[in-house]
Amino acid sequence: MRLPGHGHRRSPDDAVIGPLDLSARVDEALAVQALAFGLGDDEVAVRRQIVLRHMTYPGARALGATVEGRLVGFVYGMPNDRAHWWSTVVEPYLRTAGRDDWLDGSFVITELHVHPRHQNRGLGRSLITTITDTASEPRSILSAIDTDSPARGLYHSLGYEDLARRVLFPSAPRPYAVMGAPLPLRRP
Repeated sequence: MRLPGHGHRRSPDDAVIGPLDLSARVDEALAVQALAFGLGDDEVAVRRQIVLRHMTYPGARALGATVEGRLVGFVYGMPNDRAHWWSTVVEPYLRTAGRDDWLDGSFVITELHVHPRHQNRGLGRSLITTITDTASEPRSILSAIDTDSPARGLYHSLGYEDLARRVLFPSAPRPYAVMGAPLPLRRP
């Protein structure tokens, strides 16, 4: 396997996984996210600005999965910073659970989405393990909707554990779980 930034590799779905210029392909990525996550046009417009801002943060990077040049999945993240909005929202929940130390020395997975036609084939697993394999931080942290879902099942199988549950984000209709895992992620 070649590392991101040093070439590309094939995923189990025969997609090519490699570095992604997310700022240049933000609309294509958000189209995948809209299908995978059920977002409307207004939500996509808001997320577009968030993604573009995130990609200016130190250490932010993205990987994409393409099939015949078409983006079918992506992941992006960055070293966590307690001053970032996400950290300020989850910090009180983590502190209450005695787990706020996870906000330091963690690579945060900001988004991970796979087009519905390409889900359940190992593509999400390949994206998240590939991006975290190059992280210099000793652990990873993320948030996921707090339900029994295939995404949470994937995260648990990789070694993520629930750090805080029933986390409420402003304007999010459902609660989230904050999850963390030591790096490298567990392989099945």
